[in-house]
Amino acid sequence: MARRQNSVPDWAQRVASLRQRHRLSQMELARRLRCSAMTISRWERGMLEPSADYYIQLGNLSGDAECWFFWGRAGLQSSDLMRVMPDTQSKRLRTAAYPNLDIVVAGSGTKKHVPKSTRLVAIPLLRIHAATHGESGDKTLDLDQVHAEDMIAAPSEWCPNPAYTTCLRVKGHSMGPLIHDGYIVAVDYSQTDRSELDGKLVVVWNEDKGLSISRFRRYRGVEVLEPENREYESMALGTDRAWRVIGRVLWWIGKAP
Repeated sequence: MARRQNSVPDWAQRVASLRQRHRLSQMELARRLRCSAMTISRWERGMLEPSADYYIQLGNLSGDAECWFFWGRAGLQSSDLMRVMPDTQSKRLRTAAYPNLDIVVAGSGTKKHVPKSTRLVAIPLLRIHAATHGESGDKTLDLDQVHAEDMIAAPSEWCPNPAYTTCLRVKGHSMGPLIHDGYIVAVDYSQTDRSELDGKLVVVWNEDKGLSISRFRRYRGVEVLEPENREYESMALGTDRAWRVIGRVLWWIGKAP
């Protein structure tokens, strides 16, 4: 029996340990990662190694210093996440997740250690754009099929459903001054219930216009996509089933001019 355990790769044992620590069955973990229970079984037996995308999700799920093992298998290092992380987030780092980093508060002038009150999750930045009114976005409907061009570190409290959260860029000007051309938005694509999205920013998809970002409104049963810039026209969806809600926009970041 000991020989069989030793023949299983370390990464396979780590996956099994993570699942057992969270008291999940293989089916429950598969549901969270949007794969099959057979895939989880093959991982744990060392027959199939997780892809980089799955390693990132496993790291997000681990929630402690072990996240770096999974993220490392995906090709990420702490320097990668620190490089793309906005400065304001450095105040909320959980030092346990960065054992080799000396965390200080930016602008303090001295090394002031921050409390261990939160953790980071790695959110993929996809190579696609969501357009604003008057522009056309990428025609991709299934975001799971798009490869990431980079990663963005965000506090876990910003991402209630990290396994269903991704980032993409914005193209166009109709969402200004709130969201400018070139900004990055985080989209939770588990939140698609229109009855709960009134007044929220959403990413939607249309076969002709592709991915679009707008504010979703409901007026006496009429669904409307509104721009922030009133120089652009709103669009009533009505009963048009050609439009699909991809997800809710959670937050956005952009470079200062």
